[in-house]
Amino acid sequence: MAELLDLTDRRILAELDVNCRISDTKLAKRVRKSRETVRYRIRQLEKNGVITGYLTAINPNRFGWHMFKVYLQLENLPSERQKFYSFLRSSRRIYWYGICDGAFDCIFAILSRNVTEYYDEINSICSQWRHLIIRKVLGVMVDTIQYNKKYFCETDPRENGGFGGNTYSNTLDEIDLGILDIIANDARIPMVQLVRKTGASVESVRRRMKSMEEGEIILSYRISVDLNKLGYMFFKAIIYFKSLSRRQELSLREWMRQHKNSVYYIRSLAPWEAEFEFVVENYQQFNQIISELRERFPNVVKNCEHVLFSEEGWMPAYGALKKA
Repeated sequence: MAELLDLTDRRILAELDVNCRISDTKLAKRVRKSRETVRYRIRQLEKNGVITGYLTAINPNRFGWHMFKVYLQLENLPSERQKFYSFLRSSRRIYWYGICDGAFDCIFAILSRNVTEYYDEINSICSQWRHLIIRKVLGVMVDTIQYNKKYFCETDPRENGGFGGNTYSNTLDEIDLGILDIIANDARIPMVQLVRKTGASVESVRRRMKSMEEGEIILSYRISVDLNKLGYMFFKAIIYFKSLSRRQELSLREWMRQHKNSVYYIRSLAPWEAEFEFVVENYQQFNQIISELRERFPNVVKNCEHVLFSEEGWMPAYGALKKA
């Protein structure tokens, strides 16, 4: 499938990843094609399984939630693993999950209001699945920088907002939460349908969405793609630092921003300090990136582990923020 995508397809994917709510007319101007051509291309990308969804990047920390990370090694019990993964997909507290091979078998981010709530929640999960869990590592996500998907085509490197950070007590009412509940996994929904589902007026919905964008509750509107269809692999590098000055951190951040394969820079409170995520063509390319990282920052990088994702999901059963 990767070789069947031409430059126009890749430009459409790149633009949709920056803002998937862009109108067909504006998108057509950006890629210099007719509106009919753009609509047809998008339908084909959806039909062929390249585009698998339209996601709203939401920062729960902006309205009172913390994101805690859980890293698990699991017993070789295939049927129990599948049950556990189904549990994660259906949990209203799971913000993100990844099924992987390598240092860990599964990683997920869980939403909690405070440390005590997180303690009770993770103990409940680990107790329920104690027969499956070999080892667990717990952490706190400090913040995450997301980058535009430069592997679609040559585009200017940019940061598309960040998750996590300080926690704020911004109050969202039922209509705000209803909007987020709808657009979380349906970010390209037409405004007329969004208005109908929320029961609010067009002016009210637009005003609320703009307010949440300005308040960085809504960070961006992006696409989800099947990397296998594009001929890519998704790796997480778990980085242990020797030391990290502010100047060194800024250099690392700029290196990640410029790198054509980078997608996320995650700062963590865990046995390690950071997690860098890359989309690459093969393991050899990923290995070259890590070698470059070690050579470029010999006084910073102490050790590196990695995982290869076979599946990930954002807000798989979104509704926690409204119903929990």
